[in-house]
Amino acid sequence: MILGFQVSVNTSRGSLIDQAALIAALKSDEIAGAGLDVFENETKPDPELVELDNVVMTPHVGSATHRARYRLTKEASKNIISYLRDGKTLNQVN
Repeated sequence: MILGFQVSVNTSRGSLIDQAALIAALKSDEIAGAGLDVFENETKPDPELVELDNVVMTPHVGSATHRARYRLTKEASKNIISYLRDGKTLNQVN
């Protein structure tokens, strides 16, 4: 709760939030607003979500900082080396 208002921010995976439930909560003012950098369907966000005034949407750029990209590159390199050495990735996502 921020200043008496509930907000939702998602910058990780679109599937972590039930988008239909989020839309319903935003429309009913159960949630004051949402900041979304990811969506259930990355290539075509729900038109109903796009039309809401209490939603801020960005095109999946939440990690677009020098520090974040450096760390992502480093982590990917560690995974490649680990796989080439012993056939195992360090943090595989299905």
